[in-house]
Amino acid sequence: MAVASLAGETDFEGWRKAARAFREAGVAPAEARFVVGAGQGGLFDDAAAPPEPGAAAVSVPRAFVETAQAVVLHRSADRFDLLYRLLWRLRDAPELMRVVSDRDVADALERAKNVSRASHKMKAFVRFRQVDDGQGEAWVAWFEPAHRVLEITAPFFVRRFTPMRWSILTPDGTAGWDTERLTFGPPATRDMAPDADEMEEFWRTYYASSFNPARLKTRAMRSEMPKRYWKNLPEAALIPELVAQSTVRTEAMVAARAPEPNRRLEKTLSRLARDASFDEGFIPSTLEELDAAVQACRRCPLWRDATHGVCGQGPGKARLMIVGEQPGDQEDLAGRPFVGPAGRVLDAALDEAGIERDDVFVTNAVKHFKHEPRGKRRLHKTPSAGEVSACRWWLEAERRLVKPKVILAMGATAGLGVLGRKPAVTKERGQPIALADGATALLTVHPSYLLRIPDAAARAAERARFVADLERARSLL
Repeated sequence: MAVASLAGETDFEGWRKAARAFREAGVAPAEARFVVGAGQGGLFDDAAAPPEPGAAAVSVPRAFVETAQAVVLHRSADRFDLLYRLLWRLRDAPELMRVVSDRDVADALERAKNVSRASHKMKAFVRFRQVDDGQGEAWVAWFEPAHRVLEITAPFFVRRFTPMRWSILTPDGTAGWDTERLTFGPPATRDMAPDADEMEEFWRTYYASSFNPARLKTRAMRSEMPKRYWKNLPEAALIPELVAQSTVRTEAMVAARAPEPNRRLEKTLSRLARDASFDEGFIPSTLEELDAAVQACRRCPLWRDATHGVCGQGPGKARLMIVGEQPGDQEDLAGRPFVGPAGRVLDAALDEAGIERDDVFVTNAVKHFKHEPRGKRRLHKTPSAGEVSACRWWLEAERRLVKPKVILAMGATAGLGVLGRKPAVTKERGQPIALADGATALLTVHPSYLLRIPDAAARAAERARFVADLERARSLL
């Protein structure tokens, strides 16, 4: 028996070198054995026949090499034997890899397909969790791939998350990216990865909101998201309940009475979909009609990467309108303004200023979320003047419908949307500005600014000024 020792479970180069030597020496597949790890024998454990006289150097088609590189990553114990059997047969049948009905060829192609599928699942189901490793923000994921695909899949995460420091831990090994160099390390265990972070709830909210019970196909879902991966997916905890409720929710959707069609609105939305330009002749008559029309807005490119167009919310005839910059990540998912961290700051300040949130119409100068991906997060980007100008039509429509007496613009972008010019917030803050429609505008900072102030004392002072601005707006009502 001829035995070859390989350096590791995915040692393709070691297998290729040993397999070439075996074939040139005339070692039949039944007499060849490949083992992983040192100290288990040399290239030839027992004496093997010398190379056959005039034996030619091993030459194989590219299709075999590509298939073999994938099959080596398969978890089957006999994968090296299968590949050597094919290599041996290619000597007498150079076109063997084209015969897909051959049992060995079909077996190898199926294993290569399974490896490719495992790599695809890894790209889809890795979930990074935020940690602080002493050097700042980092991201760690635990994943258990069906096959040994870490090394061939890791470059995908380098390309996708280039600015982010991350590590992927698996039972087969680890991959780490420090924003400059990709390295691989020894196997890991589940307890070496964090259990959860603050992003978990975002994943669950997004998954639940995008789940359509009427289109549920359980078998297809389990094929695309095998249960073996569920334990490491934060959203998977929702699946049993969503599936169990799907019948009831579908029946409720079917039983719900459809609203009377608004032919005028349908015509406008149809035109928007056709030519991507807004019909200036369309004037929404209700806030509901305006909200429906915003979903089809193509006045600027921001709609492409947003989940919803987010219109204002509040009483139809509110005396106070508060205008922010744009929806944030949570607002984009929920389809409602000021429901994230900045919204919580605003709610608390309104309460302290003696203003009921339910009495205020809150909206934004820009209706779609402008952002850039950073890991699992979507980081806010300030809208350009052109984007604010394009979206000002919607803000003006909200003002015509709500008819507020006072408009509080929070931040320079909101000021641009309300005033039509870029204001100097620090100089004009708190000063009443008369508007052409009879309303009065006030400028203040955006509540997200308060969240970014690192010093506690400075943050408290700025918050007090913010509350004072709200009180000033209340005094003008």
